[in-house]
Amino acid sequence: MKHRLKGFILLAGLAMAMGPAGAAEWNMATPYPDATFHTQNVYEFVKDIEEAAGSDLSVTVHSAGSLVKHPQIKRAVQTGQVQMGELFISILGNENAIYAVDSIPFLATSYEQARELWEASRPHIEGLLEKDGVKLLYAVPWPAQGLYTSRAVDSVSDLEGLKFRAYNSATSRLAELADMQPTQVEVPELPQAFSTGIVEAMITSPSTGANSKAWDFVDRFYDIQAWIPKNMVVVKQSAFEALDAKTQGIVMTAARKAESRGWEMSQEEAEAKKAVLRENGMQVIEPSDELMQGLREIGETMTREWLEETGKPGEDIIRTYRK
Repeated sequence: MKHRLKGFILLAGLAMAMGPAGAAEWNMATPYPDATFHTQNVYEFVKDIEEAAGSDLSVTVHSAGSLVKHPQIKRAVQTGQVQMGELFISILGNENAIYAVDSIPFLATSYEQARELWEASRPHIEGLLEKDGVKLLYAVPWPAQGLYTSRAVDSVSDLEGLKFRAYNSATSRLAELADMQPTQVEVPELPQAFSTGIVEAMITSPSTGANSKAWDFVDRFYDIQAWIPKNMVVVKQSAFEALDAKTQGIVMTAARKAESRGWEMSQEEAEAKKAVLRENGMQVIEPSDELMQGLREIGETMTREWLEETGKPGEDIIRTYRK
């Protein structure tokens, strides 16, 4: 009798977790504030799912790292703490260097190149995620990365000694090669980090600069078009497989739509946010040839190092990309 009672309690708990009539209730962790276009795209993605799935699947979005901090999002999905998550792909570069391919400076600097690099690297990234029980749904790029500083920068030597905001292994390495001091800082912490002198410069998108009101702490944006990194949205494989075939199809259709919409949003965002920087008193500066030459040399060094670290998978990606 006691065993039957325990079994009943367990089944009742599972039923409550699934919701009425087997409906799935998912939580989704994202690292960026609601004003960020990536987060807005996530809300549209979730809206498309819920409108098509009805009561079969509901998703609660927890933005701005409010439920899970950015560095832990992939792990949270992997372990089932949340069912879905959005993260910056190259934040996983320390886990496997393949994830950092889109943050190699000057490897892909236009949206066309970024898409070609994504097509070449996507199968490899999907394979890495699958080994951890995580399924890739879609990826969306940020606008090309620019340099923010209050110091005039005409060459790489002008960067020497600056406290530099890093957010992944690639930006940490770039800082080292430019003789800067890298410090890991997430987007919501940027204003405080600059105001307290923890960092003095950063390379990030016009979107992040505008959304974090960079003009409050720096006055120059060098449009170096360094690289076009991406966010990806992932789901726990077992949670996805627990859905019926119809609902799985709804999720994948919404993901394809979100990826297409997100790439368009990113391109619109690039020029709009640079205009916002100008409107708020920042200098939007074309970099000098000397600065660009020095940065490209750093990019070539980082590409060689990346290929040495990744071996054949990395060579396959670069070969496919450059065809």
